Amino acid sequence: MHLAALRRTSLALILFACGGIESALAADPPPVQVTTPPGQKAGAGQTPSMPSPAEPHRLPPDSSTAQTLELPGRTLSFVATAGSIRLFDDKGEPQADIAYTAYQLDGADRGSRPVTFFFNGGPGSSSAWLHLGNAGPWRLPINADEVTPSTFPEARPNAETWLDFTDLVFLDPVGTGYSRFVGTGDDARKQLYSVDGDVNALALVVRRWLETHARLLSPKYIVGESYGGIRGPKVVHQLQTQQGIGIKGLIMVSPLFDYSTSVLRYVATLPSYVATLREAEGPVKRSDLADVEAYARSEFLVDLIKGQADNEATTRLADKVAALTGIDQAVSRRLAGRFGRTEFRRELERKNGKLIGNYDASVRGLNPYPDSDSPLSGDPSSDTLLAPLTSATVDLLTRKLNWRPDGSYELLNRAVGRAWDFGRGSPESLSQLRQILATDRKMKLLVAHGLFDLVTPYFASQIVLDQLPPFASAPRLKLVVYPGGHMFYSRDTSRQAFRAEVEAMMK
Repeated sequence: MHLAALRRTSLALILFACGGIESALAADPPPVQVTTPPGQKAGAGQTPSMPSPAEPHRLPPDSSTAQTLELPGRTLSFVATAGSIRLFDDKGEPQADIAYTAYQLDGADRGSRPVTFFFNGGPGSSSAWLHLGNAGPWRLPINADEVTPSTFPEARPNAETWLDFTDLVFLDPVGTGYSRFVGTGDDARKQLYSVDGDVNALALVVRRWLETHARLLSPKYIVGESYGGIRGPKVVHQLQTQQGIGIKGLIMVSPLFDYSTSVLRYVATLPSYVATLREAEGPVKRSDLADVEAYARSEFLVDLIKGQADNEATTRLADKVAALTGIDQAVSRRLAGRFGRTEFRRELERKNGKLIGNYDASVRGLNPYPDSDSPLSGDPSSDTLLAPLTSATVDLLTRKLNWRPDGSYELLNRAVGRAWDFGRGSPESLSQLRQILATDRKMKLLVAHGLFDLVTPYFASQIVLDQLPPFASAPRLKLVVYPGGHMFYSRDTSRQAFRAEVEAMMK
């Protein structure tokens, strides 16, 4: 998931350099035979029998197991591998072990069969959301309307797995999942907890995995969720220009492309606000919001730009927004019709003592402080998922895949976000998006969103994608919007429709 730690301040709701890899992360030196554990190297002045300084922190050797999955209408036999790839700095010193989980179908032609790499967002989120919530061979129901922290956390066979048409590799950036730093200094932390350092590391891991598993000839796809919208285009650009790896398609799930803030953030969120209100009255599709999108692009935007110095425009805007969203008119006027998701989440169901979700506003939960105007605590659309998803992932890795690292599994590590170096200015990936689409005129882009996501609203992506040059238009580029929230794939019909879009893209 997750934008748990999306910058320290406000999230950009409108949507929205890569340095040379060799200067940041050196490729793994040739492995020392026999006596050096997988993923490590013997340092200078060190005999094979002497443990390296990073030895106490190392992850266990990769574990590969043969698996068979019985699904409706078919049986899938595949090899599952849980393991890690070690990164080194330009001096040959170990920096981090990046954990991955891979699934490769038996009997497939490795040269023609696609392989897809997944990462989530945060920064600070593991890939478990896409892994066990959407595309992996096993799935845990993560519909926040039904799941509670005490939900039975066993993942079951996933009828909508993507393994039918692509091999799968789920990556956990350092600090998430079981991925960890192995160096003793702060240099690795400073490097990898940064926009460019993170991108360089992930691109290198993708290349290393492809080389190790003899998959350089395979069609390759990248999937990024949430902050993955920043990572995704940058990783593809890094692979194209620095790692010698071409990517056939980029799939963005509930992405953020730009942290920049402006009054346009109110334009971006308005359709999702209205969708949330209408969902309470019955099922909603994007086509049902055509009137709202048209208003947001026209009269709303015009009145917004006039500013609060224009009393007539401000009152007109505030009253129209109140009528569309269900927010009390007095509250809307007090906020000049300009309310962020904090105010919307608090006010929409205040009279009922409930709080709507941040990641899925269609989810209503009990508000611990229904009469308070203080900052909100808790999110009913995500907090209930943390315990069962963590337990299910650990159970899968240790029991089914026989990989047993020490230490705790970090599903959502908020410390990563607090330590993240976003650099100067507002991070954005639209520059790289333009470049990668221009560099490879055959590469495809699929962007998928949920209607009720207040964190990365679909209309924000629509606005910025509309600004791309003609060479990035359909059929190369497609935006799809499904009922649901940030993890729209938690809904069966949305997950099934999304899978069909991806399969069609890879044909």
